[in-house]
Amino acid sequence: MGKIDLLVKEYEKHARLPWATGIAGPQKVWFVVYPPDQERRLRCRLQEFGTATLRAGHRWASCDLTNAFAEWMAAQEYRESYFEAPDDLEYALRDFHEYVAGLIKTILAAEDDSTVIGIYGVASLFGFMKVSELMEAVASSISGRLVVFFPGEHEGTNYRLLDARDGWNYLAVPITV
Repeated sequence: MGKIDLLVKEYEKHARLPWATGIAGPQKVWFVVYPPDQERRLRCRLQEFGTATLRAGHRWASCDLTNAFAEWMAAQEYRESYFEAPDDLEYALRDFHEYVAGLIKTILAAEDDSTVIGIYGVASLFGFMKVSELMEAVASSISGRLVVFFPGEHEGTNYRLLDARDGWNYLAVPITV
């Protein structure tokens, strides 16, 4: 059985557990952690996580962040100048952070407390935004569960996106094999 098969099984176990009520947003976040070299395999099998969610008696919705930066950049009035002077982009990235958080909050607002929302494509945020900042921005809006497909490492409460050197401590429920 492959790593992704095992992740789907582990995920379904978590989805089937009774959900605690009255908990804070950060406690409603699950991180499905897998090696970055499994990203393409995982994406091909994302619907299996949705099916596992339905079998567990919950609804499923998803949000792909892969093209978030490109879509945001395409809408920027000064996008050409950012390409000429990339250092100037640093000041505009706060708007990008709000844009990405807004994408997720829109989905969260449309769903109920029995819905799992799967967020994937977080690797495309690398260098533009920290996943920890994104989780902080959306945590208070989570009513059901938020599952983040996370290509990286987990050790204790420390998560590292794409196996980067620096990580951060987060209290999300890790789902690993």
